[in-house]
Amino acid sequence: MPSKVLVTGNFNILHPGHLRLLRFAKECGDQLIVAVWSDRMAGDSALLAEEIRLEGISTNGYVDRAFIWDDSISELIRYIKPNFIVKGKEHELRYNEELEPLNEIGGRLIFSSGDSTFSSVDLLRKEILAFDPSTIHLPSEYMKRHLIGEHDLCSTLAAFQGLQVLVVGDLIVDEYITCEALGMSQEDPTLVVTPIDKIQFVGGAGIVAAHAAGLGASVNYIGVCGNDANADYAFEKLTEYGVRPFLFKDENRPTTLKQRFRASNKTLLRVSHLQQNSISIEMQDSIYCCIENLIEKCNLLVFSDFNYGCLPRDLINRIKNLCISRKIIMAADCQSSSQIGDISKYTNVSLITPTEREARLATKSGDSLIVMADLLAKKTNCENLILTMASEGALIYSPGHEQWHTDQLPALNNSPKDTVGAGDSLLMTTAMSLAVGVEIWIAALMGSISAAIQVGRIGNIPITSEDFLKEI
Repeated sequence: MPSKVLVTGNFNILHPGHLRLLRFAKECGDQLIVAVWSDRMAGDSALLAEEIRLEGISTNGYVDRAFIWDDSISELIRYIKPNFIVKGKEHELRYNEELEPLNEIGGRLIFSSGDSTFSSVDLLRKEILAFDPSTIHLPSEYMKRHLIGEHDLCSTLAAFQGLQVLVVGDLIVDEYITCEALGMSQEDPTLVVTPIDKIQFVGGAGIVAAHAAGLGASVNYIGVCGNDANADYAFEKLTEYGVRPFLFKDENRPTTLKQRFRASNKTLLRVSHLQQNSISIEMQDSIYCCIENLIEKCNLLVFSDFNYGCLPRDLINRIKNLCISRKIIMAADCQSSSQIGDISKYTNVSLITPTEREARLATKSGDSLIVMADLLAKKTNCENLILTMASEGALIYSPGHEQWHTDQLPALNNSPKDTVGAGDSLLMTTAMSLAVGVEIWIAALMGSISAAIQVGRIGNIPITSEDFLKEI
């Protein structure tokens, strides 16, 4: 039997307090029933005729059934037999005549303050799922310089279907905890919040693999996790995304969890639960054997290195040598955000996508961007380098190209919501484009479009072919 929630009142004018109360009541059960007191029962409190008051409450989306009631609350309870009655918080310390007849039928009386907590949750959920394509603008001048048309982008997207991709790297679970700010502590200058919602996403190399699957590739993913609930969540989610996960469980470490505490669409604090020690030699051997078994049908191998111990340098070199011997295209990203990494250890690959900070750490250079890019390209012997610069876009450096060596793409999304994952989506989409044989200029634009889509949403959500087609 569906649970019934009952709310009563005069409802002269529906104000925000009413709406919050109705929203709360709706979340307490399956069916929300509202009894509007008749003109006789409401007496002087009825400012509008009962038909008008009923019409106002009936149009509310939270209400499943509404009617006028011209008898006692006891008779109403015996008639409806509600599982719950919801009243405003101001009634909690008063006498409530509903309580006795409600106890007789085994129901509960619940009080709500009508605060904005549930509205905040609804808005967060809506913001996570919503995406506005109008905030993204294709770079017309760049496309003219390189003679790129929409048909080039569409044909590249179509070529992704059936591409065989292998992703290796750190598994991360991202957790967004939405909070309501309560104010400042009276004891010390500390912001006080209360959590009201939590949602998880697969992050790290896992979302890199999920982007590839969403864009049409056949994807295997190799990562390291703990023996915990976060690993189970990631495995189920990756499988749901169409990725074939090979997760090696390390009993000595938890699955990396990154928590972001947010209020008013701003991140207040980030907490990381992780270990950064390198995995054991035995696990490295197991991962390498797994790659050997999967590599034969592979067109593209992507290193997604967050420097949490999944990819020690010796293992990287063994995997690279294996790919070079089989002429498999490789791409790499080595993040140095709150951790320290070195992108220059990824030598002889087709693509690297460092941030400006990561490039300067690797080259120890204070020179101009182009000089620094040239230094890094020579140090790594990479074919293509994309230097990402957040709101300033990306610098593309391709030393082996006959006509162009460098160009810049502006940031394509003028209203970013969440920059987490922009580099991951750019890495995978650009690498896939190179793997199907297009030039770096088209590949970089494809990657930039992916990044623009990603930052238009909150949290890591896989890019899909449908997302792309909306833009191009």
